[in-house]
Amino acid sequence: MNKAELIEKLEDIEWENFEVKEAKSEVPKNSWETVSAFSNTAGGWLIFGVRKKGKSYEILGVKNPGKIEQDFTTVLRNGSKFNKKIDVTCKKYNFNGNTVLAFYIPQKSPRDKPVYFNSQKNTFIRTASGDQRATQEEIDTFFRTASFEEKDKEITKYSLDDLDTETIKKFRTYFAAANPGHRYITISDKEFFQKLGVVINNKVTYGGLLVFGTEELLSSTMPHYKIEYLEIPGVSYDDAPVRYSFRISSEHNLFLTFFEIYERLMKKIDIPFKVSAGFRDDDPPHLQAIREALVNLIIHADYFSKTSSRIRIFSDRFEFFNPGALPKKIEFILKEDFSLPRNPIIAKLFRFVKLAESIGSGFHKMINGWKAQYKLKPLIEGDFDHYKITFPTTTKTTTKTTTKTTTKTTTKNVDKEGQILELIENNPHLTAEEIASQVGITRDGVRYHLKNLKNKKLIKRIGGSKTGYWEVIRK
Repeated sequence: MNKAELIEKLEDIEWENFEVKEAKSEVPKNSWETVSAFSNTAGGWLIFGVRKKGKSYEILGVKNPGKIEQDFTTVLRNGSKFNKKIDVTCKKYNFNGNTVLAFYIPQKSPRDKPVYFNSQKNTFIRTASGDQRATQEEIDTFFRTASFEEKDKEITKYSLDDLDTETIKKFRTYFAAANPGHRYITISDKEFFQKLGVVINNKVTYGGLLVFGTEELLSSTMPHYKIEYLEIPGVSYDDAPVRYSFRISSEHNLFLTFFEIYERLMKKIDIPFKVSAGFRDDDPPHLQAIREALVNLIIHADYFSKTSSRIRIFSDRFEFFNPGALPKKIEFILKEDFSLPRNPIIAKLFRFVKLAESIGSGFHKMINGWKAQYKLKPLIEGDFDHYKITFPTTTKTTTKTTTKTTTKTTTKNVDKEGQILELIENNPHLTAEEIASQVGITRDGVRYHLKNLKNKKLIKRIGGSKTGYWEVIRK
C-alpha cells in the first residue's frame, strides 16, 4: 500500500503532515521526538500500526490498542515527560481486522515553544527528511520568538471605566498638543481608545491596562509589575558607599512612570548651553538617546516575567535592563530597520504622542545621539531571556564592560559575591549550575556564596528549589 492509498482509506483525516510507527505492542521511544517536532513546527498526524517500506506503507495493526492509546496520551497530558502539556486528538481505524491508531499533535503557539522531553537538548523540529534535533541557535530562536506573541493585545475583564481617569486626561491633552488638528482630538474617549487598541469589544486590553490602569488594578492583576530606577554613587555596588543614593520603584501605570523616571534622567544628563534658531536647544541628541532608551524599555518589556525592568545610573554609565530578548540580533535590526515591538499596543500609544520612534530608527537615534556628545557607542548585549543597553560616559566603562562580556568574569581576585548578586538581579531564576558556569567556580562554591548573601540579608529565596526564584533585598 502506498501513501496515497493510505490517505484515501483514512479520508476523514486532514493530512497536514504525518509519521508512521509500527508500535505493535508498546509506544515506540522515538515517538517522543516526533511529538516534539510536530509541536515545534506545523503539527501533524502520528500513526501507530503502520510500517514504511521504501516508498510504500504496510498496515500491521497494534496489539492491545486501548493500553497503547492510554499510555501515549497520559504521558502527553500529565506534564511529567514534556515541558508543556499537549492536547492530542485520537482516532481509531480498522483495516481488515488490524487496528490503526492516529494521533493529531497540534502546533504549539509561539509563546509555548520550544517543546521538548526530559531536557532542553531533546528539542526537535520537522524537516523534509523527518525529525531533526534542533541546534542551540534554533532553540534560542524559539525562546526569542516566544517573547513576541503580542501578549498586550489579549483582553482583560475590565472596562474603560476601570482605568485611571487622570491618566486618560493627561494622555489626551498630550496627544492634542503633539498632533494639532488631528481628527481623533474631538472624538469620545470610547471611540478614541478603540481606535488605539486600548479597548476591544468593550474590554480593556493588557496594553491598555499597563498604560492607563490604576496602581491598585495593576498590582492585583499583574503582581510582579514594576519598573526600577536606581542611582548608584560609584562604578559598581562594591565601589559605592551605599547601595543606592536614589531610587524609584514605580508601580504606577506606564504613562505616569515614563514621566516620573524621565524627569529624573534629565537631571543626570549634562545639557550644554546651545542656541538654535535664536532659542536655547534644551533637547540635544544625547538626551533624545536616553529618552528613546526609556521608551524602548517600556515598549519591549516582558510584563509577565517575574523579573522587572531596571534602570541603573552609575557614575560612569547609564544601564537599561529588560527581561526578554530583542526580536532579532541588533546587527540585523540596525541594517534593516527591523520593527517588531513586544507590546505593539503600548508602542502605538507612545508613538501617537511622539515619544517613540520605530524600533530600527530608535536604535539608530540612541547610538548616534550618544556618540554625538560622548564620542562613545552604546553597548547592546543580551541573551534569549534579556537584553541590556549601556551608555558609557567614559572610555574606561566601554573597555571594562566589553571585557566583562567576553571573558565571563574569569579573572582572579574579583568579588564573587558581587558577581553572583548582579547575575541573579538580572535573572532571578538562575540555577546554581548556571551561576557556576558564568562566575567560573564550582556549584559548592556558588552555594557557599549564596548562603553568605542570605546571611548578610542581601538576598532571599522565594519558593522552592525547582520553581522558586531569588529576590535581591534593597537597602
